[in-house]
Amino acid sequence: MRRYLAALLAALQLLSLSALAAEWDPGDPMLWEPDLPTFDGPMPRPGETAENFSIVLSFTGDMLLASLHGKRTAGSFLDYAAREGPEYFLQHVRPVFEADDFTVVNLENVLTDRGLTPKEKNTDPAYWFRSGTANTDILTSSGVEAVSLANNHTGDYGDAGYRDTVDAVSAAGLEYGTNNRTFYLEKNGFRIAVICHGLWNEAQAETIVRRLEEAESRSDFQIVFYHGGAEGVHAPEPWRVRASRRLVDCGADLVLGNHPHVLQPRETYQGREIVYSLGNFCFGGSRQPRNRTIIYQLTLRVEQGSLTETSSQIIPCYVHTGGKTNNYCPAPITDEEQCRRVLAFMDGDAKLPY
Repeated sequence: MRRYLAALLAALQLLSLSALAAEWDPGDPMLWEPDLPTFDGPMPRPGETAENFSIVLSFTGDMLLASLHGKRTAGSFLDYAAREGPEYFLQHVRPVFEADDFTVVNLENVLTDRGLTPKEKNTDPAYWFRSGTANTDILTSSGVEAVSLANNHTGDYGDAGYRDTVDAVSAAGLEYGTNNRTFYLEKNGFRIAVICHGLWNEAQAETIVRRLEEAESRSDFQIVFYHGGAEGVHAPEPWRVRASRRLVDCGADLVLGNHPHVLQPRETYQGREIVYSLGNFCFGGSRQPRNRTIIYQLTLRVEQGSLTETSSQIIPCYVHTGGKTNNYCPAPITDEEQCRRVLAFMDGDAKLPY
């Protein structure tokens, strides 16, 4: 724990010195995809060469940078966005994101500047979330490079809202993944596939397996970043455990889940890590979300073109730092006891992370 806190504080100092399951079918084709601008890739670290280097990737759970129906009400996410600059929301985690090579988040809202009609939903309660396209600045100003759009809210305003969202993240220079678009992150020729997909039942794992098979021929390391599972519970359902383990059996090097809106533990299966839920992160969908989350950070060591070492760390965080009410401003936890509780939970040694 002391090593974790010391490393976090050192990263902060170094950088300061140097400068809700809805009704949209996640299996909808949504085949229209625009071209992306070229991404130049991460900068080398001191002492790295093109032959011997590390790749550090950070992942978070649900980023919902919007408000219900895109309306600004007192204390809502869009109320904060109107009063604060885009750098406000991720100010406390920006040093972590800027120190890595790639940061990937689940972006769970529509981005549009049009007054679109919400898609009909047949559940009660039902929720629709949207915001203006300028909210991509929240991500790009704080070191985020890629987003998953494979979730149940990017379809809240139908195909038009989905297309506007893809246009917005593309125009901002963000990589993105969908139910049928795998994206690739590359450093010095070492290629990482990130497969984003909905996982709402065990049978959907078969589709992800097919995507894994395709990605294996085009990459050196394969990550599944899926969206699904029961909300508000701190343990994965048995079917999702089976499905996640099958993904590892079929070639996934890492499996990360999101959607339950709370943390769920990780496990090591066949030498590969599975994290069943990363929880919420910067989350505009609730004024009082459960106030624990994590940044999952993966480090790959590559020497002479081959992967020689894989390691990970969990950085415990608060979802918000506004007392009892969400101020939409997540931050690393520096209290040692609170960190210990989160880490114990993630490793299966505690029933709750609080």
